[in-house]
Amino acid sequence: MTEGTATDTSTPERALVPRSDRHQVVVIGSGFGGLFGTKALKNADVDVTMIARTTHHLFQPLLYQVATGILSEGEIAPPTREVLARQKNAQVLLGEVTAIDLASRTVTSQVLGRELTTPYDSLIVAAGAGQSYFGNDHFAEFAPGMKSIDDALELRGRIFGAFEMAELGAARGENVDHLLTFVVVGAGPTGVEMAGQIAELAHRTLTRDFRAIKTHQARVILVDAAPQVLPPFGAKLGAWTKKKLEDLGVEVMLGALVSAVDERGLVVKYKDGSEERIAAVTKVWAAGVQASALGRTLSDQTGAPLDRSGRIAVNPDLTLPGYPEVFVVGDMIALDNLPGVAQVAIQGAKYAAKEIDGRLNGKAPQRPFKYFDKGSMAIVSRFRAVALVGKLRLTGFLAWLMWLAVHLFYITGFKNRLTAVLHWLISFLGRGRSERTSTEQQIFARVALQRLGRGAADLVSQPGEYDAEAERRRREELERQALEEVRLTDEQARGVRV
Repeated sequence: MTEGTATDTSTPERALVPRSDRHQVVVIGSGFGGLFGTKALKNADVDVTMIARTTHHLFQPLLYQVATGILSEGEIAPPTREVLARQKNAQVLLGEVTAIDLASRTVTSQVLGRELTTPYDSLIVAAGAGQSYFGNDHFAEFAPGMKSIDDALELRGRIFGAFEMAELGAARGENVDHLLTFVVVGAGPTGVEMAGQIAELAHRTLTRDFRAIKTHQARVILVDAAPQVLPPFGAKLGAWTKKKLEDLGVEVMLGALVSAVDERGLVVKYKDGSEERIAAVTKVWAAGVQASALGRTLSDQTGAPLDRSGRIAVNPDLTLPGYPEVFVVGDMIALDNLPGVAQVAIQGAKYAAKEIDGRLNGKAPQRPFKYFDKGSMAIVSRFRAVALVGKLRLTGFLAWLMWLAVHLFYITGFKNRLTAVLHWLISFLGRGRSERTSTEQQIFARVALQRLGRGAADLVSQPGEYDAEAERRRREELERQALEEVRLTDEQARGVRV
């Protein structure tokens, strides 16, 4: 396509990445699997191309701290290019992968109407998982998930915005109970951590900031259809966590299935068939995950089955049946009941990278992939956490310190670790939350983009669209304005009565 040539806005502009003589490894995703897989190939005789839908590496376990004003998004999501800047054999491309052709060994990605096809010799698919609404995707409009920076910033706007609107409504003499009710759906680690932090906001951080409302009267409700909190942590830790949440003022509703969600609230249904409506403007969805749609793409071409969460069955060496050059790692795989946690993705990606390097050097295949469980942790509130490491079960302050150390270790970059520690000191030892800025754009941009036919692509011109006359007129206007600014300064004409 040449400059000045019109293009059809309904079809993307296509391009093909040229092949080189070196072994080409394509990595899909910039999460834990994608990043650690790419870095593990640093010294291999290969060229690595990472294709990801975002420009950052997200430390997802700390998203709730962005949503509740403790950390900034930059501290948990450094630019992928910066992280890989010193790795000379790695290239980063922005784009959402829309197709994988296993027969021709190509990956097709697209961003804002620009389509790119990238060939590979080896492929590592680490596209992760998204939020699952269990077939009720329309719930997402009013109950955002917790899977991306956009989600966290939107929730930050919704949470702090709810307090602002409640203050305004109370000053007008209105009932603001629905604005001061916060519902978190899902009692897993993310839901527990989110509910605990919203409770701390209401009962500790914001108590002196408002005049017309009493923030400590806010309701924080944790809802789950399961019979206990934190099922993967076992009955004892689950019971301890439930009690500590209730001590914080969180209402824990178990055995409650969400059956409807709208702008002003949601409906929960109990096992006996009874229903209850909860009036709440702010809802957080932290229940369930669904593997990337690329799992379906791979399943259709290989015949490998998918489980109910869309995860694909892989061989013991993490390859796809019939395609030994394709590795799938992390949240996308159904193998040995592995959990959807960061360590599974990290260890699997390193295993795949080592296998690729070994094949190029004529080494024997590795033994089947075996996951080493380093334990699970969840923070309830400041100074309270639970940790499950092997048979060891820890609660309280010691588990909280362990949680801090582990999460600090896995934050990428020294400067991010340093600023995270400072923000934790401010938030946990004091009352402050240094990241409370929110805007209307954060709250409404996601829904607005979804209402466009092609999302953000409808807001930009195609590469071939170019108006030379409009550019000439704009340039002349900018030059005129600049010359006028120079004249006013040189003639000391500013502030002189005209």
